[in-house]
Amino acid sequence: MSWRTLASCAVLMGLAGNLLGCKPSTPLFLRDDGDLSHYKGVATQIEYPDVTSDRIDDVAKAQAPLTVANTEPREIWDLTLQEAIQTAVSNSKVMRSLGVQAFVPTTFAGSTANQTDPSRLVSTPTGVTTTYTPSIIESDPRVGVEGALSAFDAQLSSSLFWYKTDQPQNLGGAFLTAFANPILRQDLGQEQVQLSKKLATGGQVYLRDFNNYTYSNQANVQFPSVFVPYIEAEFSHPLLQGAGVQFNRIAGPNSFAGLNSATSGPNVVPGNYNGVMIARINHDIALADLEVGVRNLVNEVESAYWRLYFTYRAMDAQMVGRDSALQTWRKIHALFQESARGGEAEKEAQARAQYFLFRSQVEGALSDLYTAENRLRYMMGIATTDGRLIRPADEPTTARVQFDWNTALSESLARTVELRQERWRIKQQELSLIAAKNFMLPQLNFDALYRWRGFGNNLLGGQNSPVGPSGSPVGVTGLQNAYQTLLSNNYQEYQIGFNFNMPIGFRQGMAAVRNAQLQLARERAILQDQEFEVSHQLANGIRALDRFYALSQTNFNRRVATQKQVDAVRAAYETQTVTLDLLLEAQRQLADAESTYYDALSLYNLAICQVHLRKGSLLEYNNVYMAEGPWVDKAYFDARKRARERDAGVFIDYGFTRPSVMTRGPVNQQSGAYNGATYRSDADTPPPADGSPETVPVPPGEQSGPKPMQQASGNAFRRLPPTESDNGAAPTFTWNPLASNPALPAGASPAMVDAPHSNLQLTGGQSDASLPSGSAGRVDRIPASESGSER
Repeated sequence: MSWRTLASCAVLMGLAGNLLGCKPSTPLFLRDDGDLSHYKGVATQIEYPDVTSDRIDDVAKAQAPLTVANTEPREIWDLTLQEAIQTAVSNSKVMRSLGVQAFVPTTFAGSTANQTDPSRLVSTPTGVTTTYTPSIIESDPRVGVEGALSAFDAQLSSSLFWYKTDQPQNLGGAFLTAFANPILRQDLGQEQVQLSKKLATGGQVYLRDFNNYTYSNQANVQFPSVFVPYIEAEFSHPLLQGAGVQFNRIAGPNSFAGLNSATSGPNVVPGNYNGVMIARINHDIALADLEVGVRNLVNEVESAYWRLYFTYRAMDAQMVGRDSALQTWRKIHALFQESARGGEAEKEAQARAQYFLFRSQVEGALSDLYTAENRLRYMMGIATTDGRLIRPADEPTTARVQFDWNTALSESLARTVELRQERWRIKQQELSLIAAKNFMLPQLNFDALYRWRGFGNNLLGGQNSPVGPSGSPVGVTGLQNAYQTLLSNNYQEYQIGFNFNMPIGFRQGMAAVRNAQLQLARERAILQDQEFEVSHQLANGIRALDRFYALSQTNFNRRVATQKQVDAVRAAYETQTVTLDLLLEAQRQLADAESTYYDALSLYNLAICQVHLRKGSLLEYNNVYMAEGPWVDKAYFDARKRARERDAGVFIDYGFTRPSVMTRGPVNQQSGAYNGATYRSDADTPPPADGSPETVPVPPGEQSGPKPMQQASGNAFRRLPPTESDNGAAPTFTWNPLASNPALPAGASPAMVDAPHSNLQLTGGQSDASLPSGSAGRVDRIPASESGSER
């Protein structure tokens, strides 16, 4: 065959191989019916979990929200601030949040952060604090207290095995075969029971029971089957590394395992500390997290409450401006229809534009009111709409509040929860450093073992032969009962000694100590800067407190002056001595002054709240206290049983290994929320050097400070407010600030139909002007009443 023929064959074989290799082969099946209904073309798809959960009525029975188009609630619910906080705390297993800053030192109207929808629970549910969090941490088997204590529990272990041996032996010669069977056949049984206990001092106690059974076909044995039981007790205790109650309660007994008969070498794990004292601190840190969550909840409830109060007042001011603009438009429109002086077309159009400007502001304020009311409902944990409209029944205080700086700073450094939480972390690192220093010691363990042996042809049957003069049985053939031999105490063994192990250089131990020292220094530096930050926060809070009090005074006088300006300009306009634009501008300024005054007054009350927040007394300021909830009856029964055991027990002093003090006792939640705070009436004359604004001469008929409105009396507290009246009948109530009564000027378009609405007043009894002695509740001291143009 020529080389050309070989080349052609090679090319053809290559092409055939390529064709066959590129085309996937289809397998052939004899019973292929073509039904592939069980085939799925995807491996992953979105599915719904099979979870059944109860839905609360506040979600399932929520009504349509109030909007600009739906402005008729069935009832007005006058709600006090204490009722709002009590409802929120009662309904809060999960610490809700509006996702805003604790305090925005601007105006409510200018804060865009307050307009966001709550979404924290939906977006980050794993990072939310709940009332279950401390219990979850305490019951955690890895870092909880019970998990750490379980390392000291007694352990019972047992094993039972059976073996069968059938093995040819490499034996040769008549002499060896006379004493050994060439085929070894054995039945082996091994049974073991062990009870072990780890001690708080670092030692370990073992009690073991062994029972071995052997059956053999060998010719050189006394019995073909024999039982060998024995009982042994062992005690192992570290003398240097791993010794002491303090170390084992910090690091835990599982972080160290010394040398004993059950281990082949040391198991030193520096840095892995999970003792009961570390677990206790983890639980205290979780309690502080819960306290922070409750404190922030109360703070946001009060912020939402005063936000709602301000939206009511802002809408009231806009409605007053709208009503004034409507009355002006009516007068000019009447002159416009008669072609009289003052009814020019440009003036009529200007008055109409002013009215619709105020109307748009009223509609926006009404929508803001519904939004603010819904946000307060969210923080209270009640339905988004239940047919009622919440209206704040409390009036903001107008009394001047002054805090002594040194007292407030000391209280802030002592009561701020975050600082207490950081101190627990420092204590945790101090304990870790103590444990790390223990690993700088060599391992020296004391080990003692004592064993009682038995031997017999039977486990329980048979009788041993009498003993000889020396006290030992006469020959092995007399040992028929294995347990009788064991209990005779004739065969005893013991072992006693020390194990020593030491790394040359202690590199790992020194690294653990250095790491613990650095972490402790880091936590202490964090605490120092936290205290530095808290002092600045407190200073900003007190600065904002004085700022908004001064603004409330100034804006009140501005409001009174603007009201007089409107009256004077209106009288001058009626005598045609001023133009219309001055009257319209004066009306706009009055509405703005009204809104700005109540904005500053609301922020002043919120600033009082923020000062208490910064000095750690916010919960006491709102009469909220934290205490442990009830346990199940079995827990109380076990606790009483352990208390009786301690009472009847004998106290053992561990000496120098006794743990040091790690806590100073429970936190006092009633240390006086008003320490360093001075409440005085505006009628009091401040001393010239107290930093207050200079006294400005006030014309007769005005007042030098904000005048309070009447305080409303609140309804009785209900955890889940019902949607019907007490007598069972649904109340009928009509409240529509956009209602169409009375009509607009003649000739106006129906699209412009609107009506003035009377001012929304919060009415009720005036609060007591006296300061409760020793009271930790809210104080609303009312300044002396003076005449003025207050509505």
